Amino acid sequence: MPLSAADIPPEPAENDPCVAVLESAQTLALLAKRRSTKVIHFREPGPTGADLDAVLRLAARVPDHGKLGPWRFVVIEGEGRARAGEALASVSADSASAEIARNTFLRAPVCVMVISTAQPHAKIPEWEQHLSAGAVCYALLLAAHAMGHGGCWLTGWPVYDVRACAALGLASHERIAGFIHLGTPTEAPTERVRADWRERVSRF
Repeated sequence: MPLSAADIPPEPAENDPCVAVLESAQTLALLAKRRSTKVIHFREPGPTGADLDAVLRLAARVPDHGKLGPWRFVVIEGEGRARAGEALASVSADSASAEIARNTFLRAPVCVMVISTAQPHAKIPEWEQHLSAGAVCYALLLAAHAMGHGGCWLTGWPVYDVRACAALGLASHERIAGFIHLGTPTEAPTERVRADWRERVSRF
């Protein structure tokens, strides 16, 4: 039976005790084998309604220096997927790339555009704010996986194109941290070659 928003504890109120350490074999198993689903391998359904809200709520519980919340979510689902695709097509270089753009968000039932809203701050560097937005992307993937949904974090040319960002509704200071595509996998992903973490460890 798939998990749903009803299986997630309610959001704690300010100053409520929180669990800083929780031994969880299931969490370790998820982290040990976490794998993105290729965007071509999605089908309905994706998380919607209260379940999607729960995924976003969990994703927002990331480290956030200064409690700025330097990110926001744009949910692209239903008919909104075609509208977002048309927005990208309107700023594409030619007819061929425009057609590809139209299908960008139709490949999965749901896409969450995570936007970094980092701005200059007297005490908190913009780099730390961008890192928080990146953490949101990963936490969103983990929350979706834990609820039984496949996920894939992509970027692509719109992330680096000023006109595309404007067409998708971003303000001039905002950046797209990632497009998180969500849905039901049509086939189980397999392990891929990964960077050897052992070669990237040093100690003082």
